[in-house]
Amino acid sequence: MTENLKQETVLVTSATGKTGRRVAERLAARGVNVRAGSRKGEVLFDWEDESTWGPALRGADAAYVAYFPDLAAPGAPEAMRSFGRQAAGHGVRRLVLLSGRGEPEAVVAEGALRESGLDMTVVRASFFAQNFSEGVMSEGPLTGEIPFPAGETAEPFIDADDLADVVVAALTEDGHIGLVHELTGPRLLTFAEVAAEIGRATGRDVRYVPVSGEAYAEMLQQYGLPAPDAEWLAGLFGMLLDGHNASLTNGVRQVLGRVPKDFADFARRTADSGAWNA
Repeated sequence: MTENLKQETVLVTSATGKTGRRVAERLAARGVNVRAGSRKGEVLFDWEDESTWGPALRGADAAYVAYFPDLAAPGAPEAMRSFGRQAAGHGVRRLVLLSGRGEPEAVVAEGALRESGLDMTVVRASFFAQNFSEGVMSEGPLTGEIPFPAGETAEPFIDADDLADVVVAALTEDGHIGLVHELTGPRLLTFAEVAAEIGRATGRDVRYVPVSGEAYAEMLQQYGLPAPDAEWLAGLFGMLLDGHNASLTNGVRQVLGRVPKDFADFARRTADSGAWNA
């Protein structure tokens, strides 16, 4: 950690999300002055309301940028370009951006944020293990069925705790500016294998149910997601899980000097926490 970081202020966007919450907690544990931005928190920050960005950025030295709903979403490049301008205008010096692995549209948004000219690090992540414990997909381990449009494609699931550790390192240590850290877990698993791991951890029968993208979009609409958003998200999952991401990287080891957490460990921790108790 740099000597003066504890006197600096770091804005964490989407601070109640899977990664933002973890990043904020870790920064605070290091004694960093954290400004946790969210739509309902003490520091108001809403990606859909640009008027909230400036007040949240004012006085910040660095920022963790976790765009919602996804950096590959329509409008993300424009949002990143505007956010970067505001960040530079308020004297922010360092940005760490969460991006998606294997998402061409997200790379465009990364470039838009780089136009700010600020010191920047990109963290590209694979599918989160915590998608099965936080959010809509957490119902699968409870009902015993995990429906998803992944077919038999394998994915190197990343633990959000590992990602948060990498983000904090990029925010607080030297040597990360200008780099792209691509993060995966330590092994490839199909969704059927994920269901089996969760079943072993919970002691219940959990199975993967492959569905079409169209069927998954309909399911998302039943959860209240507007039809255009549901169709876009289902299409994104179809693209991400077409096999082009079915490989491993050593990004976690390069940054943290250790191997990433395995999905089986995540499943055991989550089961032991009671999060999957019916």
